[in-house]
Amino acid sequence: MWKDFFYYSKSERRAIIVLLALAVVVLTGILWCGRAGNSLPVMVDGGDAEIDSFVAQIREREKTRSAFSGYSRRYAENQIQPVLQTFDPNLADSLAFRRLGISAFVTRNILRYRASGGRFRSPEAFARIYGLTDSQFVALKPYISISPEFLSRRDTSFVHEKKEQTFPPKYEEGTLVSLNEADTAQLRRVPGIGAGLARMIVAYRHRLGGFSRIEQLQEIPHLGDEVNRWFTLKDGPYRKLRVNHDGLDRLRNHPYMDFYKAKAILEYRRKRGRIKDISQMAMFEEFSEEDIRLLSPYFSFE
Repeated sequence: MWKDFFYYSKSERRAIIVLLALAVVVLTGILWCGRAGNSLPVMVDGGDAEIDSFVAQIREREKTRSAFSGYSRRYAENQIQPVLQTFDPNLADSLAFRRLGISAFVTRNILRYRASGGRFRSPEAFARIYGLTDSQFVALKPYISISPEFLSRRDTSFVHEKKEQTFPPKYEEGTLVSLNEADTAQLRRVPGIGAGLARMIVAYRHRLGGFSRIEQLQEIPHLGDEVNRWFTLKDGPYRKLRVNHDGLDRLRNHPYMDFYKAKAILEYRRKRGRIKDISQMAMFEEFSEEDIRLLSPYFSFE
């Protein structure tokens, strides 16, 4: 049958030979890859010297890796076990943290936090360090001891005797307090008014320029009209808005004013000059009748 090969033309015989050669190469490659996947290639005697050298390097690398793995296992087995003892996270050094079983990464985070000015005011603050696990904190918490100089104020109640809070005595029934003159200490003595409301009254009085009516107290949140009977007004507002002189910010900051009302006053002054009285302002569309009623005690047209 092989004699039939010579009946093909010269070009046909050449093509058949090329195809057979390619088939041999592919088959050899498949066999080689299969052997390489299972183990290192075994070189026959008389192989290329460069390939022999490459295979020797691979085998040496495998030996080194095996030796290193054995060393790592022995190091882990011989590593010193954590020793739990009392420590202050604000004062302990890196060695103390490492002896407690805290990793180098977490130790660096602790030291960086302290270097930036951070302090641990309570054991719970130490738990927020990045990298410290919940189980580690639970194990370390009984051993955390915060020095008194680092404790937060709320935690020093057992260090310093708590001072007894005192309250000023309240006024007797029938007492009258000057609403535009009383300070916070006097206001706190009025029944129904504490420290917070006293500060709010003084602040609102300053924004108004003084109360013109006692009922203005009800414009302050959480202040009912039951407190009105304790106050009196000896005079009206002590600071007024100078309609023809004050600027935009001064006018708009009054509780009964806003940007648009202040802008209308400035525009009128720029175009027509001085404003003579409240009746002129009543014609401004920005001012309602209620606005004029509330603001009339606070306007000065000098």
